[in-house]
Amino acid sequence: MAQYIPALAAIDPMKFGMCVALGDGQAFCLGDADERFSIQSISKVFTMSMALRKVGEALWDRVGREPSGSPFNSIVQLEMERGIPRNPLINAGAIVVSDLLVEEVGAAAMIEQLLQRLRLLSGDESVSVDHIVADSEAKAGSRNRALASFMESFGNLKNPVEETLAAYFSHCAISMSCRQLARAALFLAFDGRDPISGMTMVTSEACRRINAVMMSCGHYDNSGDFTYRIGLPGKSGVGGGILVIAPGHGSVCVWSPGLNKAGTSHVGSVALETLVKLTGWSVFV
Repeated sequence: MAQYIPALAAIDPMKFGMCVALGDGQAFCLGDADERFSIQSISKVFTMSMALRKVGEALWDRVGREPSGSPFNSIVQLEMERGIPRNPLINAGAIVVSDLLVEEVGAAAMIEQLLQRLRLLSGDESVSVDHIVADSEAKAGSRNRALASFMESFGNLKNPVEETLAAYFSHCAISMSCRQLARAALFLAFDGRDPISGMTMVTSEACRRINAVMMSCGHYDNSGDFTYRIGLPGKSGVGGGILVIAPGHGSVCVWSPGLNKAGTSHVGSVALETLVKLTGWSVFV
């Protein structure tokens, strides 16, 4: 369990839910697929999509797109690479993305825009921030404050550290179910266009970029093993959720709170590996 976030340490480790959402609108769910959990770093996929929609390729001036090979909250590479995080899916990179989105509208409005996007995509107006988890993260957020301050010292943070971190802690504390998340991510399986509503959420080029970064960087120092075993773009969160994209088919979300050493759901990974074997959805087939 994510013991360093008290609100997450208390979750029942025996919970398990899974949902497969297809482009024709069908959703196949099992277990605790309708129970909400803290999506944590899965939110970084959606903030990255918002940033690419806002500034396009200019995003890569402030954050890289290479695997880190290090824990999600590592500060070592930041020093060597002068405040430029390796990718948008580690903590430092997601803080920079949050900073970019906060810059024009402020933290509160940025979170409201993200919530509106998730509500629209999931078809559920009840998607919200779990403020108990957000407060718990803020109180235990010394490492993230260090990362933010370090990047600020290199000029790669434009807003006050606490304002950017308020947005970061809030979007990591968004609470959603497997069903809601799988539905919300469908646009990433169909070139940036939601196949049910017909809305274009990102360009097809940006969609490919997002999937590429998820494939290589979505599970921190466990990314290579996840790609080897499952072969789909994905993003894990320390709340026990994993979101994966099966291009041309649909999206899958699985939740089981027990984590491996890299912070990825152990049972969730096993379930996804089994699913891919049964469906043949790996991009390497």
